[in-house]
Amino acid sequence: MYKGLIFLYVVCFSLYIFYSREPDYFDGETLGATIHYRLDSATQQKIPKAVFEVNTKQYAVDASYVFRNLTENKAVEIIYHSRHPELAKIYNFWGYWITWGELLTSIGLFIALFQVAVTVTKNPTAESLLEQLEYKEEKKKRYDD
Repeated sequence: MYKGLIFLYVVCFSLYIFYSREPDYFDGETLGATIHYRLDSATQQKIPKAVFEVNTKQYAVDASYVFRNLTENKAVEIIYHSRHPELAKIYNFWGYWITWGELLTSIGLFIALFQVAVTVTKNPTAESLLEQLEYKEEKKKRYDD
């Protein structure tokens, strides 16, 4: 039973990931970019930005993400939609395909729904238990007459 539930979870989560990425994996275009640290006006700290050029216009998108370490002048690949290149993302497994928020939320939902299912089926009522004990399978004919 557990193997089936885990398999179902992995399939559903994989399909969700594959079809919910923005910029869209199917319509997006990939391009090389370079990491440069720039001063953030809001926090006054240097943050990594992926700098790239599309149609002779330069764009810089935020490249910082949890557990991702980027060095100055590192070459990365970005994915963007041609109509909105300012909304580009770094095309990387951690941060584009798998995000920490979605991963933690899906695992939490899986555990919560599993606990609900176990709680509902753990203690059957006396009537249903008696019905299960009295059940006798009918003999079936091998061939229809």
